[in-house]
Amino acid sequence: MPDPTATTPDTAIETGLLAPLAARMRPRALGEFAGQTHLLAAGKPLRRALEGGLLHSMVLWGPPGTGKTTLAQLLARRADAQFLRISAVLAGVKDIRSAIDRAKRLRHEAQRATVLFVDEAHRFNKAQQDAFLPHVEDGTVTFIGATTENPSFELISALLSRARVYVLKPLDRDDCRGVIDRALADRDHGLGGLGVEIADDCRDRLADAADGDARRALNFLEMAVDLAAAGDESPVVTAPIVGEVISGGSRRFDKGGEVFYDQISALHKSVRGSSPDAALYWYVRMVDGGCDPVYIARRVVRMASEDIGNADPRALHLALNAWDAYDRLGSPEGELAIAQAIVYLACAAKSNAVYRALDAATDDVSSYGSREVPLHLRNAPTRLMKDLGYGRRYRYAHDEPEGYAAGENYLPEDLPPRRYYRPVPRGLEQKIAEKLMRLRNLDRKAKP
Repeated sequence: MPDPTATTPDTAIETGLLAPLAARMRPRALGEFAGQTHLLAAGKPLRRALEGGLLHSMVLWGPPGTGKTTLAQLLARRADAQFLRISAVLAGVKDIRSAIDRAKRLRHEAQRATVLFVDEAHRFNKAQQDAFLPHVEDGTVTFIGATTENPSFELISALLSRARVYVLKPLDRDDCRGVIDRALADRDHGLGGLGVEIADDCRDRLADAADGDARRALNFLEMAVDLAAAGDESPVVTAPIVGEVISGGSRRFDKGGEVFYDQISALHKSVRGSSPDAALYWYVRMVDGGCDPVYIARRVVRMASEDIGNADPRALHLALNAWDAYDRLGSPEGELAIAQAIVYLACAAKSNAVYRALDAATDDVSSYGSREVPLHLRNAPTRLMKDLGYGRRYRYAHDEPEGYAAGENYLPEDLPPRRYYRPVPRGLEQKIAEKLMRLRNLDRKAKP
């Protein structure tokens, strides 16, 4: 079984001519690093640590291709520390112990520090994460974890308390373009010796398609150059070649992961905030990233009840119809029906009165326990029930003036007066509020 650790930042496979371009172009100095200016600007803690070789345990949280591994390697190199790498996808507790033993030997024999880099750290379970704690605590290793998932949910609190979390952001278009240009100019590790011809607009398209991922940008570039290569002639990367390379690529999206929940949250909040344009944008982002439109349709139905409610009851019908239309038509035709519902909901009058009323009623049921149904509200299908008073003095609303039994009580008799539903002054609920106010006035005038 191959050893899951690597003892140096630059291995043969990373620097060899047969290695992928993304591996060959991994930055070897801070000046070659792209992006993350919010962490690496002059005076920032991570910048000072990298420049001074100041080791401290940390968690690097960010999407793929943003430089998590590279930063760990640069720090180890600057501090003249041994760099051990473990992938949580392949390694277990046995591999962790092996790496710790190597770190102990180096510390004892050469008085040298060890950086233990744990890739995909969120894949380790609690027991595996616990295995790091004593060795981080006593300084045997400096722990650097890399994760694409929110460490608050995926890493144990004991480990987080011993490490500083740095949040890495996706690269912007200019950063990705810079990564591409550097690879095309680098004669030692990149493509500078091939005489590649590629227009600026083609470079921009590759940078856009990379979607903030430097590794993806370099992979696209390498594939485009490979397709353009013809014998001994210098490769000419044309627009059709770029189009072929980037076709089928999707935006960052991880079903069930951080990005997934961030985007559905943005869609929901855009609808709630009455922004149809933003709601459509996030809808398209999710579909473009591979999200099942049925999931979105189900969430849209929830939005119709939670954020529109009785202010515009048509919203719920339209949301359900859109879901049904997608089931009948499939993709892509059915996606238009969901988009129609999203736009309608975003533009509709908003009310969360029913949502809040349900929460309040739920709290009362939990707090007051199983209160009995008042006798006058109970059915009396048998003589015994009638003799016990079931249904006695019940007032049939249809026989009352205006079809309303003014002053009647329908809640448990020992429950304090309650008003859960408070309509908002918008849409249909404005009319509902006026009616309820009139009925309450009748209640106040009625004899007790």
